[in-house]
Amino acid sequence: MKLNTVISALILAVTAVTAMATPGDSVPSRQMSEYELLRRIPKERLQALIGGSIPDANGHVGTNQRAGQWIEAGTQRGSCRTVIYGVVVNDLKTADDAWRGIETTFAHQMEDGRFEANTRPNGASAKPLGAAVETAYFFLQELGRTILVIRQSPHEKHFRARIEAIIPKMRRAMAFVNAGYETIITNSSHAINRVIIAAKAFGLCGLVLKDDQLIAASRRLIDHALTRRDKDGVFIEKNGRDSSYNAVSILFGQVLALHLPIPAFEAALPAAVAWQISRIRENGEVDVTGNTRTGVGTEKSYFGDPKTINHGEIIQALTIYGLVNDDKRAIDAADRVFVYWKKG
Repeated sequence: MKLNTVISALILAVTAVTAMATPGDSVPSRQMSEYELLRRIPKERLQALIGGSIPDANGHVGTNQRAGQWIEAGTQRGSCRTVIYGVVVNDLKTADDAWRGIETTFAHQMEDGRFEANTRPNGASAKPLGAAVETAYFFLQELGRTILVIRQSPHEKHFRARIEAIIPKMRRAMAFVNAGYETIITNSSHAINRVIIAAKAFGLCGLVLKDDQLIAASRRLIDHALTRRDKDGVFIEKNGRDSSYNAVSILFGQVLALHLPIPAFEAALPAAVAWQISRIRENGEVDVTGNTRTGVGTEKSYFGDPKTINHGEIIQALTIYGLVNDDKRAIDAADRVFVYWKKG
């Protein structure tokens, strides 16, 4: 059988599995929990998208693991995603292993709620207030999501004691982030995906902590993010469009909306998604023409590498949007990107 035929068959199979009825399938997609939605994604794809960050012997993941030392908290968010993966596919061994990354992060928490930071390979640092707030909310947005998904699952009791143990630490961390709220607007409005990520941290941690002030701050950040779109509804990154970071804004805002109603943001998603889909070529390659940040050599990562397209986040954004809205075009685009990504 020719390769193209095999790939086509895989796409059809994955799409069929994604749409397959589950125990909660009688509930419309828009009313389903995130746990139920994630269970619609085939296990192998879910693992490729969110479940690969296993902490090393020191409890480090992501940039910390690559550097071989503790740098900052934000990169530890990968461990949270892998906990979610383990919970969704009933692999508690993997979830327990990934939880070590969360415990390691809080072992680096300081008295005022922030997290220790060392110099990044590129010479920058998360020690200044604005950067310390940012790296904290990058971790906390995924931690809040993790706890909420666990509570939606049959495995809440398995994690209950561990969650209760970190709640005071989480509260202290969010108090630090909240105290630096203005730095988010000042430092991140040029890269609006970060404002949406911060909104996710405030909203989801606010739900976990039952803190209405944090939830209100989340809504204010979302309102601000909605002012940073162009005439076609694309989220602005450094005064232009970016086919990777637009998907980040879609993804993180959509996940927040699964837990916290944000109607104005949800109403803005179809336009942003339509442009995102228009950047997906028939072979699954993401068009970077005209990008302001990724795939064109204008920005570098912590390690000095040119920033590239984040295929995983694009696939997640289109998959979750497609599942929530029963949008086959979004699912098809996600499938094409996934096949292209795995081939590369």
